[in-house]
Amino acid sequence: MSAEKKGLGIRYSIFIYFTVTALVAILSIGLSMYDRFSDQLTEASQNEDQILMNQVNRSVDTYLRNIMRLSDALYYGVVKNTDISEEGIFDRMKLLYDSNDGTVENIALFSGDGELLSVAPAARLRSTVRTWEESWFKEPLEKMENLHFSMPHVQYIFDDAKSQYKWVISVSRAVEVTKGVSVSQGVLLIDIRYSSLEQLLENVTLGNGGYVYLISNDGQIIYHPKAQLIDSGRVQEDHQKAAGYRDGTYEEVFQGEKRYVTVKSVGYTGWKLVGVTPTRSVSFSGVKTRLFILFVVLLILFLLLVINFYISSKITDPIHELEGSVRKLEDGKLDVPVYIGGSYEIQHLGRSIANMASQIQVLMQDIVEEHEAKRKREFDTLQSQINPHFLYNTLDIIVWMVENEKKSEAVKVVTALARFFRISLSKGKSIIPVRDELEHVRNYLTIQQMRFKNKFTYQISAREEVLELASLKLMLQPLVENAIYHGMEFMDGDGEILIQAEICESSGHLCFLIQDNGPCGPWSAPSALISHLLPAGSFPLGRT
Repeated sequence: MSAEKKGLGIRYSIFIYFTVTALVAILSIGLSMYDRFSDQLTEASQNEDQILMNQVNRSVDTYLRNIMRLSDALYYGVVKNTDISEEGIFDRMKLLYDSNDGTVENIALFSGDGELLSVAPAARLRSTVRTWEESWFKEPLEKMENLHFSMPHVQYIFDDAKSQYKWVISVSRAVEVTKGVSVSQGVLLIDIRYSSLEQLLENVTLGNGGYVYLISNDGQIIYHPKAQLIDSGRVQEDHQKAAGYRDGTYEEVFQGEKRYVTVKSVGYTGWKLVGVTPTRSVSFSGVKTRLFILFVVLLILFLLLVINFYISSKITDPIHELEGSVRKLEDGKLDVPVYIGGSYEIQHLGRSIANMASQIQVLMQDIVEEHEAKRKREFDTLQSQINPHFLYNTLDIIVWMVENEKKSEAVKVVTALARFFRISLSKGKSIIPVRDELEHVRNYLTIQQMRFKNKFTYQISAREEVLELASLKLMLQPLVENAIYHGMEFMDGDGEILIQAEICESSGHLCFLIQDNGPCGPWSAPSALISHLLPAGSFPLGRT
């Protein structure tokens, strides 16, 4: 019989349904909160970037105003009040240079025709330099009211024995140079150390992977943390587009990556401070953030599993207990107590099953009693049919033996017949020892052997412990009779009947085996009768 296909248990069904439902709810709430927190995080990050950009802008603005104040101090405090024909201005220029040595590389004063009038620290003008053709020289003379800032470049005007490569930003303005009674136009040049400006910006970062760079009003890069890579073409920057932005924050896509660009104008110079923040740095996509979210999700999932397992156990444990009781009832153990516990519905179901088991016991007892009565009636009927017929045949044999003066054989048959009927009667008992059942069959075979004139022999075997067991009365005689009439009647001799009583090793039941070597073939397939093991003297019927 094929095994019954088992479905998913109620505990795991409830556990899975609760878990899936809770997970769907958690995921829905989580996604909603994720979007909300992501928007809030983006807004907070942009606000932080704005604050940081304002701080950096103030620092740069302060830096440039210090340069402007230095330029004013040189012009109004030194150049304008000094007649260079009578007194030198180097000492006073050198004094201001020394007080700003960390910021300023050179301070120089040129006449309107490009002649070097004074320089601090002392240096020699390179012979190859045509001062009047330089942009830092021409622009102040064209726009006298403004300070002019150049792009970063290597200082190339003065010979310097210490270093040939010093990056500077040149700040120049038109000044009035007094020489005797005449006043002429000149140019005041201040070379700012590029490193001093670089120090203000190089450690500034926005978010995770963000950076700040500085451009002129026409989009040229003044400072960028990846300036060398940009110059070599290995890295690109959309600085020309940023030059067209007004102050504020913009969202753009550059080289396939979404990012935020914050622009702040630097006062007076027209420069623009640009902050770039990748959107991934203001979202939950960081490694640490992902790990934290994963940890929170796993923690919630673990707590959810524990809670669901507890709830499902509280619901299903009484059902499992009741199921165990039902399984025992299925196995035929109707007298075992039925579990009654759990919720009201399960208790009511348990009581109903217990009542049903009691009713089944009563019905089974009635059926057993009815079945025993019916079998007894059938058995009595069978006996009433067998005994007269067998008796008539046996009496004919006895008469024949007496007529033929075979007194000893007649005595033997009469003795066997007496024992046969003594066991058949058995004081009205239906259950007799195996010893008596085999003795009954032996007497029957003795009489039949006389009748069939020794056409067959028989052999009966059983162990001593088997003889003490109980058996249903007269259940072997029909089988032995069948072996005689269908196996031995048409044989000329050498017939043999084997009868064996034993305990089956596989089932532990009492087994009777009847074999013959009749015309169906040598040793026909054995007839078998199986009974429960019953001790001698016990009266419940065995199962055949």
